[in-house]
Amino acid sequence: MKVAIPLAQGQLSLHFGHCDQFAIFEVDEDGSVVESRKDATPPGHAPGVLPQWLHEQGVDVIIAGGIGMRAQRLFDQNGIDVVVGAPSATEPEKVVTDYLKGNLQTGDNICDH
Repeated sequence: MKVAIPLAQGQLSLHFGHCDQFAIFEVDEDGSVVESRKDATPPGHAPGVLPQWLHEQGVDVIIAGGIGMRAQRLFDQNGIDVVVGAPSATEPEKVVTDYLKGNLQTGDNICDH
């Protein structure tokens, strides 16, 4: 399994479309341990580009503070689960670890488009 976290200045970005990089974590077969991390610079932000690009990277789950409804549908069409409402200014490793343990505290989707 691969989990993507949008980054802004090395922390979880509130909105995936405004991030400067994605941290992509490879998780073991049991879905319990992070095996590796790769930071990748996405292509330019345009409708449909990021869901397709993350699908090409083999991502299964994206965790962000906010994602618009249209983008959520595009992620779904690309077979990528979306988790919204993750806390900002959080170390990406902690976000993924909390998600894997079932302890990730999420709030409202901060994106309204």
